[in-house]
Amino acid sequence: MFFNSFAFAIFLPIVFILYWFVFNKNKTTQNTLLIIASYYFYSCWDWRFLFLLVFSTFLDYYTGIRIEKSRKDSGRKFWFWLSIGINLGFLGMFKYYNFFANSFAELMQGFGLKASPFLLDVVLPVGISFYTFHGLSYVIDIYYKRIKAEYNFVDYSLFVSYFPLLVAGPIERATHLLPEIKEKRSFDYEQAKAGVYQMLWGLFKKVVIADTCATYANAIFDNYHSMNSLSLILGAVYFAFQIYGDFSGYSDMALGMSKLFGLELLRNFNYPYFSRDIAEFWRRWHISLSSWFRDYLYIPLGGSKGGLWMKIRNTFIIFLVSGFWHGANWTYVVWGGINALYFLPLLLRKSNRNNMDVIVLDRSWESVKVLANILLTFALSCVAWVFFRAKTIADAVLYLKQIVTNGHFTSQYLANERYNYELLIMVLLFVVVEWNNRTKEEPISGKCQTIKLALCLAAIMVLGTYSDYKEFIYFQF
Repeated sequence: MFFNSFAFAIFLPIVFILYWFVFNKNKTTQNTLLIIASYYFYSCWDWRFLFLLVFSTFLDYYTGIRIEKSRKDSGRKFWFWLSIGINLGFLGMFKYYNFFANSFAELMQGFGLKASPFLLDVVLPVGISFYTFHGLSYVIDIYYKRIKAEYNFVDYSLFVSYFPLLVAGPIERATHLLPEIKEKRSFDYEQAKAGVYQMLWGLFKKVVIADTCATYANAIFDNYHSMNSLSLILGAVYFAFQIYGDFSGYSDMALGMSKLFGLELLRNFNYPYFSRDIAEFWRRWHISLSSWFRDYLYIPLGGSKGGLWMKIRNTFIIFLVSGFWHGANWTYVVWGGINALYFLPLLLRKSNRNNMDVIVLDRSWESVKVLANILLTFALSCVAWVFFRAKTIADAVLYLKQIVTNGHFTSQYLANERYNYELLIMVLLFVVVEWNNRTKEEPISGKCQTIKLALCLAAIMVLGTYSDYKEFIYFQF
C-alpha cells in the first residue's frame, strides 16, 4: 500500500475516524489502534514478513529491559551484543547475503577459479533497514544509559511499527518519539490542518515532480549510449529532482499524517539543493539517517577529534557505510565514497561547519559567490547521483564519459520527446517555490494559502492521474 494509492486514501480516513471518535478514551487504546493499523499496512506488502517485524520488536523490548536490570557489566554486554548481533544478522541475511556471495564468486572467477555460490531465494522485507535502525538506537541508548528501558509493550511496539515511518522513515529516536507516544493526545484543529497541507505538498512533490521527472530520467539512463551531452546532463538533473521529490515527498506525507494523530516526527529534509557546500548538503539531506550515523558510528569512532589519519578514516567509514546502507550494490558504495571525497577538503580545512546560517541574498558580490557555491554543490551532487542511479559502476563511468566526450549540446532529447520544455519550466518553477519557502517547514502556508492549495491540488489531479510511476525509491532500502 503506497501513500499515493487509492487504497491508502481509504485506509487513512478510516484510521483517523476510529482514532479520534472510537478509540479516544485513553492513549493505550489509541496506541493499540495504531499498532493494528500499522500491522495491516505492513501486511499489504507481504503478510509473511510480519513475523520479522514482531520478532524484532520483542527482541529489542526484552533485551532493553535485561540490559537495564543487569547488575554486572558482563550481563549488560551480553544482552546488548545479542540484540545488535541478531538485528544486524537479519539485516545482513535478507539484504546483503546474496550480494556478498555473488561478489565472492566474481572475485574467484577473476583468479580463474570456478565458484557456484549458494544463494537465498528470498525477497527483501520492505522497511527492514528503517525499523532495524529504530530498534538499534533504542538498545544502544539504554546500554549507554541515555534513556530508561520502556516497560509498556504497547507503547514500545508503536514506536517500532508506527505506519507513517515504518517502511521509509524518518528514522526516529526513542528519546524523541516515545515520550510523545506515552502522552495522552487531544485533537488540535490547527495541527491537523497543517498536517493535511504538509501531506498535500508531499504528494505534490511525489506525483507531480518526482514521477514526471522519473519518466524522462529513466528514458535517458536506459539509452545513455545514444544520448548527447545535453541530454545526459538533463538526465542527471531530472534524477536529482526525482529522488528529492520522491523521498522528501514521502517524508512530508509521513510528518503530515502524524500531525493528524497528534504526533510530531523528526524533520528529514531542509531544502538540500540550496546548500553552499557538501557538508551543508548532508545536514539538510535525509537528516534522520545522517544524524543516526553521526551519533552511533562517527562519534564513537572518535569523530574529528583525533589526528589527520583518524579524521580521514572516520570520514570514509561514515560515508561508505551510509552508501552501503542504501543497497547491496557497489554503485552505492562508490556513491558514498565520492561524497567522502567531496567532504574531506572541508573537514581538513575545518570549514565543514561554516554554512550554518539561513541564506540571505542581496546585490553584493558575496551573494554572487553564494549562488555560485550553490550551483557547484548541486552539480557535484548530480555527478554522485549518476552512480546512485546507474545499474553498474561501468554504466556510471560511461555515462559521465559520454557527457565529456560527446560534446554536442543540441536539443536532441528535447526534440524527440513530448512535453520536455514544459517539464523544464515546471522544474524551474518548483525551484522558485522551494527558494521562497526555504525558511518554512510547511510550504502551503502564509499569504495566498487558498490559491497555493488550489494550484497544488490541480497539479496533483492532472499530472498524478496520468503518471505511470507509482513506487517510492526508498522502499527498496
